[in-house]
Amino acid sequence: MRILVIGAGPAGTRAAVLAAERVPGASVTLLGAEPTLPYDRVALSRLLAGEVEVEALITHDHQALAARGVTYRPATRVVALDRVARLALTQRNQVVPYDRLILAMGSSAVRLPLPGAELPGVVCYRDMADVRHMLRTARGHGRAVVIGGGLLGLEAAAGLAHRGMKVTVVHGTACLMNRQIDDRAGLLLSGRLERRGIRFAMPASTVAIEGEDQATGVRLADGRVLPAQLVVMAVGITPNTALAKEAGLEVGRGIRTDARLVTSDPAIQAIGECAEVEGVCVGLVAPALEQAEAAIRALAGEAAHWSPRADSAALKVSGAAVWSAGEIAAPDTETLTLLDEQEECYRRLSLRDGRLVGAVLYGDIADAGFYMDLIKCRAPVGDQRAALPFGAAFMRDAALGEAA
Repeated sequence: MRILVIGAGPAGTRAAVLAAERVPGASVTLLGAEPTLPYDRVALSRLLAGEVEVEALITHDHQALAARGVTYRPATRVVALDRVARLALTQRNQVVPYDRLILAMGSSAVRLPLPGAELPGVVCYRDMADVRHMLRTARGHGRAVVIGGGLLGLEAAAGLAHRGMKVTVVHGTACLMNRQIDDRAGLLLSGRLERRGIRFAMPASTVAIEGEDQATGVRLADGRVLPAQLVVMAVGITPNTALAKEAGLEVGRGIRTDARLVTSDPAIQAIGECAEVEGVCVGLVAPALEQAEAAIRALAGEAAHWSPRADSAALKVSGAAVWSAGEIAAPDTETLTLLDEQEECYRRLSLRDGRLVGAVLYGDIADAGFYMDLIKCRAPVGDQRAALPFGAAFMRDAALGEAA
C-alpha cells in the first residue's frame, strides 16, 4: 500500500512514522512544504527566547525517518490532487502516486488586510522562517509591535524583549488571552509583563502599518503611532483547506471527516489543524497527535474513534504560569475563586450541576492535571465543593477528615 502524507508538522510526521510501523507492507512518503527537517513547532518560542538552538527543535532527520520506513521530501508543496487516478501534483510538476492519502497541512497565520501589511519588517508568527526573520531583526535591538495578546503573541513579545527589543503588544480587548483566561488572571499577567518591560495598548485596534521601503510604525484607530522596525501579527490561524476544496472534498471551516478521520473520499484522511471533526477544528498539538494515531489505527483496519473533548491551554512567560481548560465564561455556571495577591496566585473554577466544567489557574498551576481529570470525567464534587479551589491534596485531607 502506497501511503502519502502531505504535511510534515507534528501530526503529519507522527502519522507517517506510525503508518510505516503498523500498516503491513506499507510504502510511506512524507512531503513537507518547508525546506527543513520535521521540527517541534511548540518549541519555536524557546528558540526565539534564546533557550535552545535550531538543532534542538529537529525531531527526525532523513536517516531516522528512513530507518523507520519513511521517505521524506522537504520543500515539496502539493498544488493539486487527482482523486480518480490517485495522484498528487507538486509545484515542480512532480507526480506522486498514492493508494491512501493523509492530509496534515495544518493552518496558516492570519495576516490582517491592513495598508502596509506587506512591507518588509511585517511578519506573522507561525513557522521556522518567521522566527528566523524575527531573530535577524532583533539583532538591532530596536522596537517591535506585536499585534495580538493571545498565547502566541505573548510568547513572541517575551522572546523579543529577552532579545533586547522594546516591545509593545496591541490587543483588541482589555484582557490578555481573553479566549483562555478571565479578566482577573489577565490583569495579573499584564502587570507582571509590564514589570519586565513589555508595554501594552489595549483595548486598541490597528488601522495601518506605516513606512515606505520598510515598516516604521503601527497606526492605531485612536490616532497613536507606535514606532516599530518589526511588526509581528499573531491574531489567529485559518485551516489550510484550499487543496482539498479544489479537489472536491467536503470542506467547512476545515476538511470534514468522520470519527475515523476519513474525508468524503474513502481513500483520503485529514488530521490536525486542517481537519474538522464534528464541527470542531483543533488548534493544539496534543489532540492533533491523537488524531494521527486514530487515523493510522483506522488505516490498519483496527477499531478507531476520535471525537472533540475539553482541551487545555498553558503559557509560561517571564516566570508567569497560566493554565486554563474547559468552559471559563459560560453564563449558566457557578464560580469558585481563590486569590492570594501577595503570592500572585489565582484560581477560578466553574461548576454546573455540581460538576467542574472549567478552570483558570494563574501562578501556581500544580493542580492543573487534577482539575483536567475532573473536567474530563465529570465526577460530582459533592460535599468537597468548598475544598475544591485548594487543590487535590486539600481535598484528600478533607475526605480523610470526614472519614475519621
